[in-house]
Amino acid sequence: MEDQAEKLREIMKRKKDGTPSAKSVSSAKSNVKQAEKARIITVTSGKGGVGKTNLSVNMALAFARLGKKVIVMDADLGLANVNVMLNMIPKYNLYHVIKKQKTIREILVETEYGISIVAGASGFSQIANMGEEDRKDFISELDTLSNADIVIIDTSAGVSSNVLDFIAAADDAVIITTPEPTAITDAYGIIKIIATEYDSLNMGLKLVVNRAKGAAQAKSVADRMINIAGQFLNLKVDYLGFIYDDASVQHAVLRQKPFMVVDPKCKASICVQHIVERIDRNKIGESAGFGAMLKRLFRSSQYEASEV
Repeated sequence: MEDQAEKLREIMKRKKDGTPSAKSVSSAKSNVKQAEKARIITVTSGKGGVGKTNLSVNMALAFARLGKKVIVMDADLGLANVNVMLNMIPKYNLYHVIKKQKTIREILVETEYGISIVAGASGFSQIANMGEEDRKDFISELDTLSNADIVIIDTSAGVSSNVLDFIAAADDAVIITTPEPTAITDAYGIIKIIATEYDSLNMGLKLVVNRAKGAAQAKSVADRMINIAGQFLNLKVDYLGFIYDDASVQHAVLRQKPFMVVDPKCKASICVQHIVERIDRNKIGESAGFGAMLKRLFRSSQYEASEV
């Protein structure tokens, strides 16, 4: 607890370029206490077009139906589309945060579906790989989200340094693939890079197979990937579940609405609800949560107090 409080005090010191007051230290401790309850779920993929953002948004709705306060952060800083999927045009987004024009609290938008979103910076591909100083400042803003129960981070596809940082910092890192050979290959590729870069961390990697014809096909894909990861990478990957190849999904995308809203009883909606309930039953450890995420992001960004 004191270690986490020290990190937040360090954030405030850097922000204000001075020693934090007793009030600010108390606030930092309060933030850490709040942060402990927020579960961080990162959703990523080896390639685009496999349903990553769709899963992120609909998982958020499924968690909200369980009575959770949910925030979806669109961390795809080049091709953000969470807001597009929800037919929203936010005035501000993560670009304004990274450029230090707005805070995350100022760009947080509530939706009609009972979840909130932090819009990504679509079209600003030049900031898709933030520099070290920008990443440090960005991390210092993240504690704003700690009052949520669930924070779902929709990353960009692929393996930029920012994607790997969010995966390493999450309580649950969900990798989504499809039965297509290229998607499987790319998903294994990102798992391999994770194993290489973060082999000392308990990653909590979880696999979801999207657009499956049925449970047997999905399990076959999952078993193959899990066995290869265990045998050749010595990395544990858990099979979280699958989502049916359901026409309702494409119909909902065209309407720019979550498929759990358009057809809450379709096969895909039921699959996502089962996935979320499985995650919810698996309680996070005492060292997990938003405070631990900040700590791990500090580590991955080389932002340790000992370096000050």
